[in-house]
Amino acid sequence: MVLLLKETISFNRALTKNSISTKQVYYFSMEFLIGRLLRYYLVNMEVEELVRESLAELHINLDDLLEQEADPGLGNGGLGRLAACFLDSMAFGGISGHGNGIRYKYGLFEQKIRNGFQTELADNWLKNDYPWEIRRADKSVVVKFKGNVQTECADGKLVFYHEDYEPVLAVPYDIPVMSYDNPSNINNLRLWSAEPVSNELDFASFNRGDFNQAVSLRSGVEAISYILYPDDCSRSGKELRLKQEYFFVAAGLGSIMRSFKKRNFPLGDFSRWVSIHINDTHPVLCIPELMRILIDEEGLGWDQAWNITVNSISFTNHTIMPEALEKWPVNLFKNLLPRIYMIVEEIDRRFKERTAKQFIDDVQLIQNTQIIADGHIQMANLAVIGSSSVNGVASLHTMILKQRVFSDYFRIFGYKFNNKTNGVNHRRFLLAANPLLSALITEAIGPGWKKNAEELENLLIYREDASFLEKLAQVKSHNKTQLVKYVKENQGSDLDSQSMFDVQVKRIHAYKRQLLNILKIMHLYNQLLENPNSLPGSHTFIFGGKAAPGYHYAKTIIKLINTLAEKIHKESRVREKLQIVFLENFNVSLGELVYPAADISEQISTASKEASGTGNMKFMMNGAITIGTLDGANVEIKEAVGEKNIFIFGLAAEEVLRYSSEGGYKSLDLYYSNQSLRLCVDQLVNGFFETAGEEFRVIFDSLLLYNDDYFVLRDFDTYLEAYKKLQCSYTDKKHWQGLSLFNIAKSGIFSSDRTIREYAKQIWKVNTRRFDSYI
Repeated sequence: MVLLLKETISFNRALTKNSISTKQVYYFSMEFLIGRLLRYYLVNMEVEELVRESLAELHINLDDLLEQEADPGLGNGGLGRLAACFLDSMAFGGISGHGNGIRYKYGLFEQKIRNGFQTELADNWLKNDYPWEIRRADKSVVVKFKGNVQTECADGKLVFYHEDYEPVLAVPYDIPVMSYDNPSNINNLRLWSAEPVSNELDFASFNRGDFNQAVSLRSGVEAISYILYPDDCSRSGKELRLKQEYFFVAAGLGSIMRSFKKRNFPLGDFSRWVSIHINDTHPVLCIPELMRILIDEEGLGWDQAWNITVNSISFTNHTIMPEALEKWPVNLFKNLLPRIYMIVEEIDRRFKERTAKQFIDDVQLIQNTQIIADGHIQMANLAVIGSSSVNGVASLHTMILKQRVFSDYFRIFGYKFNNKTNGVNHRRFLLAANPLLSALITEAIGPGWKKNAEELENLLIYREDASFLEKLAQVKSHNKTQLVKYVKENQGSDLDSQSMFDVQVKRIHAYKRQLLNILKIMHLYNQLLENPNSLPGSHTFIFGGKAAPGYHYAKTIIKLINTLAEKIHKESRVREKLQIVFLENFNVSLGELVYPAADISEQISTASKEASGTGNMKFMMNGAITIGTLDGANVEIKEAVGEKNIFIFGLAAEEVLRYSSEGGYKSLDLYYSNQSLRLCVDQLVNGFFETAGEEFRVIFDSLLLYNDDYFVLRDFDTYLEAYKKLQCSYTDKKHWQGLSLFNIAKSGIFSSDRTIREYAKQIWKVNTRRFDSYI
């Protein structure tokens, strides 16, 4: 079956290649969390049921077969999943859009929970090879590190020669990106693998007995494409990360320029035929690397090269967190990328010269907008200066970028800034992931929603239809049973499928506030001990997500979740009312089980910290109800569904930003004034967790000694109030199903088709006729 699919894809891909007279969009991203592809290919070709029936005749269960496919270890969370959704929507929209990333041999890591702790194992997802990739050794690119740059003057122009460099061969592996209901348009995800330029063994060293020397060169090169986000606490770790970023940028741009020149278009028209999009700051080296190619290899002057570069490149910012706005030590950068450093230095010099003329008396603005400052290269600054477009990913996020993070740049380049609220691929996370709900929707309103998600709004006519709402409840019950089965088979835990499924699955980080959720559960536990009737019905709290290996605080949060789960399980007075499970190794495939099963979507990050979120959209499409802060795209979800169909609490972004800049928040005041809250916080360290000792002291100190950076205590009471309202709504089943239906109906605006339509028209300037036909 796989071979037949590959042949079909190859045939259609050949048809796609015949059309080169269209603008090409190249999407550079450190992550592409594409998930399993076999079922998605079947859904896109609309042959899933045919294949299922055919296999059944051979006594083969398609679902069992699908489970054999590995989840590609090409990403971590929302950044990578967004990139994958965008590729799908570009293909569906008929846009020639291609991904460019790294073929990580071991991905991020495989998460195992041992004694409540996260442990990391190598994610060897390629151990059985990967059926959908095609190695294209003939398209390899040599990437150059270190060495020296010699400068000469020839014919009145400076010429640069990179000598004594360390070469690395970037070998591309191509994965087809197939469109739903558009088989003739197949785009490409190109992933680069690092290999030595020469496959020869250092024979002399081996014969001398110096075995380490004999293999060290190969190992050092291959390490570039081993894992996602190597620990950068050490200088060697920082160097490896920077190597990764330049590696896939240089390889990708080298391939793009080679392809462009084959089309025989004038080089001056490059930006007319090519758009290069950089997804967050990791690929920002596209800017100086394209300059290097245009100047050093194509012989253009600086001004012409700069004009082409800026007009070709666009940038999406995904964060306002200072630690996530990348910067590199100058000495490290200069040693590893000597020619690129020269170009960055010149970009910085020219920009400072320009701003000094434009803002003569504003010394602060000039200092704030430097690329090179305090011994570091500020990658976000380079991105804004060297791009034609800078966008945020939710209306609130973009406002914060304009008014705070990039406020000085907004004064200079106001025309560059725009918002493109994220979206998710509804064909993946609704049509494919939730087949029973998809069938119910299609039966009710027809199949048009599969191509135009905004047709989901036609479901609103069923909001008071008791029969339809009952069918909706049956679908949810089935999906919960499927998740219960998975948890039992894979983790041995027995969950109550009749309970309310309250879900928070995302990267473990302090600002995402899994801690706030835990304190809520501890409060419910304390109430149940005092009054067994204090909680209506039973509740199952589901967590999932990975903590960065070096992020001790986040790993302690995981331990706290599992320790609380164990304590509740042992307490006979509460375990029928409360359950907690931490889903091990959360990934795309597991998400496709979780989103359809959820009743509650926990989106409780500190307001102003989450750029957008995409999990909130996946839950919404599958009928879960959001409880959350007015952060990221939660703001737009609330606008879409109205305040009666979402449960909002907590500080507003403006209040958080004011506290952060002006002070005035004292967590100790809340701790001493709120007895219920104080009890929960004290239980972190007072022996409540019998075997923990001082294990959770770091969390306790973060709340009181370090004044609760993420306002967990400040939002605790309003969170509980919102949760009580939510619990009350859940007990009224018809009302709850009405809420669920309303959220599904209003989720169409959060399809990545809408997002890509906006990128295509407003940033990349490419044709979107296929999208337009569904508006």
